[in-house]
Amino acid sequence: MQWLEHKIPPPVVGALVGVAMWLVAPFGPALALAASTRYVAAAVLIAVALAFDIAGLLAFRASRTTINPLTPERASALVTGGVYRITRNPMYVGLCFMLLAWAVHLSAWLPFLGPPIYVLCITRYQILPEERVLRRLFGEQYVQYTARVRRWL
Repeated sequence: MQWLEHKIPPPVVGALVGVAMWLVAPFGPALALAASTRYVAAAVLIAVALAFDIAGLLAFRASRTTINPLTPERASALVTGGVYRITRNPMYVGLCFMLLAWAVHLSAWLPFLGPPIYVLCITRYQILPEERVLRRLFGEQYVQYTARVRRWL
């Protein structure tokens, strides 16, 4: 299904997975957590998500390169500093943490399938095609970067 590569914006993928998580939540066993524990855990996960997302966006802005994930061929710089020393995909990591926060908030076990499904979809239809483009654009510099920094965490 190569025709899906770079076609659906990652936030839309995240939103669709989030809706699916909400839909399946009533059909499985509940997660036995006190409401206060749930809210604190979700808030911490959201803070981590926002930190990754904002740090990634700011690094792209500072490098004056495109932030549009649907057009990686327009990248004018290989961003390797800041949060990009921890993960090659901080904005996708941020979305994953948001989905984890949502799963905690929903307080059921089935929604915890959402983040791994998101990771699989984004890896296949967004990250792998992006990596092919970045390898073509930045060559050995990109190959060395991928050897130093993990795709996710």
